[in-house]
Amino acid sequence: MSFFNQASHGPGRKPGLLFTSVLYVLFLCLMLGKLRLLHGNLQLPYITMNGVDTLVAAGSLVALSFWVFWLPPRGRFPALALLDLLLTALIFADLVYFRYFGDFLTVPVLLQAGQVDSLGGSIAELLRWRDLWLFADWPPMLAAALWSLAGRRKKRWLPAADRPAAGSAERSFFSPAKDGAVRHGRARRLTLRFAAGLLLLAIGFSAAFFPIRHASQTWAKNLLENNWWNMSVYNVTGLLGFHAIDAYRYAQTTIEKGRELPEDRLSEIRGWFEDNREARMGPPELLGKYEGSNVITVQGEAFMNFFVGKELNGRPITPNLDKLREDSLYFGNFYHQTGQGRTSDADLGANASLHPLPSGSVFIRYADNAFDTMASVLKERGYAANVYHAYDGSFWNRSRMYKEMGYDRFYDEQDYEIDEPLGWSLGDRSFLDQSVGFMEETPEPFYSFLITLSSHHPYNLALKDEDKLDVGEFEGTTFGDYLQSVHYLDSALGGMVERLKRDGLWENTIFVFYGDHDYSLDEREAAGRLLGRELSAFDYEQMMAQVPLLIHLPDGGLAGTYDEPGGQLDIMPTLLPLLGIDSGDYDLMGSNLLNGADRGRLVVLRSGAFTDGKIYYAPSADGVFENGVCYDLKTRQKTDVERARAGYEEAAKRLSISDDVITRDLLPPLKGK
Repeated sequence: MSFFNQASHGPGRKPGLLFTSVLYVLFLCLMLGKLRLLHGNLQLPYITMNGVDTLVAAGSLVALSFWVFWLPPRGRFPALALLDLLLTALIFADLVYFRYFGDFLTVPVLLQAGQVDSLGGSIAELLRWRDLWLFADWPPMLAAALWSLAGRRKKRWLPAADRPAAGSAERSFFSPAKDGAVRHGRARRLTLRFAAGLLLLAIGFSAAFFPIRHASQTWAKNLLENNWWNMSVYNVTGLLGFHAIDAYRYAQTTIEKGRELPEDRLSEIRGWFEDNREARMGPPELLGKYEGSNVITVQGEAFMNFFVGKELNGRPITPNLDKLREDSLYFGNFYHQTGQGRTSDADLGANASLHPLPSGSVFIRYADNAFDTMASVLKERGYAANVYHAYDGSFWNRSRMYKEMGYDRFYDEQDYEIDEPLGWSLGDRSFLDQSVGFMEETPEPFYSFLITLSSHHPYNLALKDEDKLDVGEFEGTTFGDYLQSVHYLDSALGGMVERLKRDGLWENTIFVFYGDHDYSLDEREAAGRLLGRELSAFDYEQMMAQVPLLIHLPDGGLAGTYDEPGGQLDIMPTLLPLLGIDSGDYDLMGSNLLNGADRGRLVVLRSGAFTDGKIYYAPSADGVFENGVCYDLKTRQKTDVERARAGYEEAAKRLSISDDVITRDLLPPLKGK
C-alpha cells in the first residue's frame, strides 16, 4: 500500500483535497519559517519582519504555488516537494550571497553564475552550521518519497486477487452503463480543483499586492521606481516579491534598451553634464602640466583605508604605502562607489566615471555599449593602453568588456608564469613584477591598469614567514588573515615601485593606487581594538565605505593629505587634465579632486547615501527621505535631516542619469552621433 493511499481516507482512495490541503498548509509553514530564518540572519538595521511582512510573504508563496491544486492528486506532493527544494535553494543562495555582497541575487548576477566555481573558498568561509536548519525538512520529505515509491512497487507486484478493490472501480470507467456518471464525477472534480486553485490565486495575490501597493503609495512612495538599494525593495516586498520585481525589471530593461529616450529627458541629461562641466575641468594652471607622462593605475583588491598608517605590535601594517604617501597626493576621505558588480564596478567608476547599476554588473549586462574610458581617450592622444590581471579572462566578462573600453591588450592568467601560486592565482608580488616587465616592452607613453587579487576573500594566504605580519591577538581569525593579506599586497607594491625606479619608468609616470571595495566582514569590534577606540554603528558604516586613493606625480608635486571627500568616479576627471585633456569635453559623472574645498563636492554611493564633507546621509530602508539619518561629520552625531535634502535630491538625480546613460547607451546620442 503506498504512502498516499495510507494517508487518504481508505484503501484504494486517491489523496483528496483535504489531504492536499494539509500538505499545502505544512508547505506554507515550512517556507515561512525559512524566510524568517533568512531574515534573522540578515541582521538588517531598521528592517523588521512584522505581521504585514508575514502576510506579504504568505501571499507571495500562495500566488507562486496555487497551481498545485490543478494537478492530478498523485502529482501534488511531488510538486510541493519540488517547490520546497527550489525555494530552499534560492533562500540559501541569497543568504550566502548576502553575507559576502550585502545584497540579494538578481537575474543579471545569475547570468554570470559561471563565476561561482571560482568562489569556492569564499563560499565555504561564509557557511554556518545553523544554516542546516534550512534543510531540516529534506530528510523526512525524502523518506516519504521513498516510502511512497516502495508502496507503489509493492502494489505493482501483488497478485491480481490481492490488489485493492479500487482496480475494479477504475475498470468500470469503460462500462457503457456507468460512463455518464463517471464523466460527470470527473468533470465535478476538475471544476472543484480549478476553483480551488483560482481561489488560492486570488487570496495570495491580494495578500501580497495590496500591502505592497499601500506602502508604495504612502511611507515607501517612489521606492520601487528609484530602487537605490535592493534592501529597501525587500523591506516592502519580501524576498519572493523582490525576485519577481527584479525579473520584471530585467525583462523591461532588455525590451526598452532599443527604444529611444524622449527628447526632453535627453535634453535634461545633456543639460546636467553641461552644468557640471566646470567641476570636471580642474585648476587651469594644472592643465597639461604632466602631458606625455605614462599612467600606471593599480586597483587593490578589498584594500580599505582604516589600517593605512597604523601599526600593529610595533610594526606598520602598510610601510610601503606610508613611505609613498610622503611625496604623493593622498586622499583619506575617499569612498568606493560600487554595487553588486563589486570589483568590476570599481573598474567602471575609475575608468569610465559612471555609477554602477542597482542590479548586476555593467560588465556583464552592457558590455556592448559605447564608453568614454581612460584607455579610449588616451589612445586618441597616441597612448598605448593595456590591462593586467592574472586570472581567468572571462571572469566579470573582462575579455569582452576590455575590447569595448579601448584597451590594446588584456594580459590575463595565460600570459603569466605562475611562479608564486598564492590565493586565487598568482601572488601579487610576482604579478606586479611580471606586469612591469610587460610595460618595459610597451612603447611610451602608455596607460596601464592593473587589478590585484591576493587580498581577496577569504584571505587565508599561505604566506612565507618573511611576508607575515605579527597580528598578535588577531592570530587565527579572519580579521587577522585579512591584515596579513593587505600587508602582503603592500609589500608587493613596494617591490613594484622599486622596479619602476630601477628600470627608469618612475620619473615619467603618474602612479595611482586605490582600493576597490570593502572587505565584506562584520568585524566592528576587532577593527575598534585595532584602532584603539570603540566604533559606533555610524563609524563602522563610514569605515566600510572608505578606501584609499594615492596619486604620485613624476616630480612629487602637489604632495600632501587631502581631506576633501572624493570617490572612484572622480579619478578619471582628475587625471585627464594633468595630461592636457579637458575633462569637461566628456560626459563623466565625477568631479576633479584638485578643485579645492571651496568648490564643494558631492560623493554619491549606489545605496543613495552621500556626503559633501560636512554631513553624511544614510537612507532608510523604506526610501523616504525624512526617515533617513543625517550625521554631522564634525561632531559625529545625528543632526537635522533637512540639512541633507538638497544633497538627497541631487544624489537621486545623478543615479538616475547614470542609469539612463548606461541602460540606454546614451553617450553616442549625447554627442550627437
